[in-house]
Amino acid sequence: MKTQGLNKKMIAAGAIGNVLEWYDFAVYGYFATSIGRVFFPKEDPIAQLLFAFGVFAIGYLMRPLGGMLIGHIGDRVGRKEALSVSVAAMAIPTFIVGILPGYEAIGLAAPILLTLCRMLQGLSVGGEYTTSIVFMVENAPANRRGLAGALACCGATLGILLGSATGATLAAIMSPESLDSWGWRIPFLFGLVIGFIGLLLRRNLEAKNEAMGEQKQPLAEILQSHRPLLAKLAGLSVFTAVSFYLIFVYLVSWLQLVDKMGQAISLEINTISMVALLPVTIAAGALSDRIGRKPLLIGTVAATIFLAYPLFHGMYHQSQIVVQLCQLGFSLLVGICLGVSPAFMAETAPAHVRSTSLALGYNLTVGIVGGLTPLTATWLVNRTHSGIAPVFMIIAAGLISFVTLLFMRETYKKSL
Repeated sequence: MKTQGLNKKMIAAGAIGNVLEWYDFAVYGYFATSIGRVFFPKEDPIAQLLFAFGVFAIGYLMRPLGGMLIGHIGDRVGRKEALSVSVAAMAIPTFIVGILPGYEAIGLAAPILLTLCRMLQGLSVGGEYTTSIVFMVENAPANRRGLAGALACCGATLGILLGSATGATLAAIMSPESLDSWGWRIPFLFGLVIGFIGLLLRRNLEAKNEAMGEQKQPLAEILQSHRPLLAKLAGLSVFTAVSFYLIFVYLVSWLQLVDKMGQAISLEINTISMVALLPVTIAAGALSDRIGRKPLLIGTVAATIFLAYPLFHGMYHQSQIVVQLCQLGFSLLVGICLGVSPAFMAETAPAHVRSTSLALGYNLTVGIVGGLTPLTATWLVNRTHSGIAPVFMIIAAGLISFVTLLFMRETYKKSL
């Protein structure tokens, strides 16, 4: 897909933080079983995975606070400054996780320190994704805003793809014992390099809406005058939050626990699906510049409500090919929504509170609902003894987002 009319430096600078932050959250999800064994007391495997995803959820629950903090910086000081703060706040704790001693070495201090690192990373992610969306959409030509928003989202997808590919590579070249004991740390150490590149790219960046100084308290105005906007942004985000983290993060552990697939195979399946997700996301964003955001979103969410059960049921299968095809089906559906939603959200919000409103509305959903998705799915499978129980989370989320979309206006021709 051509990026004609878009500044390549702007694209790289806007997306690099998402690459780092979602790379980190991805490798944590992919190596959750190893992290559970290293940082928590020796219990049964389900209990350790629940502990590991519990810390994962705590990081996500910090996202609304991070969104308010970094979103405030974006609206009051500037988008560039907010993005620089967020990328630095992610790189350092990512590196620390890679060198942190385990439970056998330092006891309860290990899970406590791990939790503190995840909390700081959650603060960073809370502002990075939405601020980068605002930055890229605002600096794109009017007829390329959908594409720009999709590319911002692709930074996140690239990060998760990089995490998945890194995990698959390590699983292929290392013994299971070595990967489980120390090999899982390598991806976290590599995160420091991505963070350094991000800071360099953003140092001399210029942007529109660099400071919205007339608005002294954007959060106060949003809570006072824009509560319906927050509700719409949150409702719209429910579907992508649940479906994405269920299908592309939790699924790696699910395939190992439910389908009894090896770690290398489950990571390979996920990596192929993530590769397919990228062109779908970009194409959907570009298409929304031509036909509008709302028709694509409503049609795709409705289709997912009906197709989620057969697709997820197909992944509850011993055949690697069948599992792969079904996850690719989810890549098509989720990818369309991921490609269209960023520009749609940015265009819906007023300029002077755009960074804060997106950060708060989006992160309230992703932080609470998305962050709890892997934990809830693990609990559901264990409680119901049904491997396909998590699919009902996708259907419920789709219904919420579908109803929300009915109350939102088309925005693709709106002036920013």
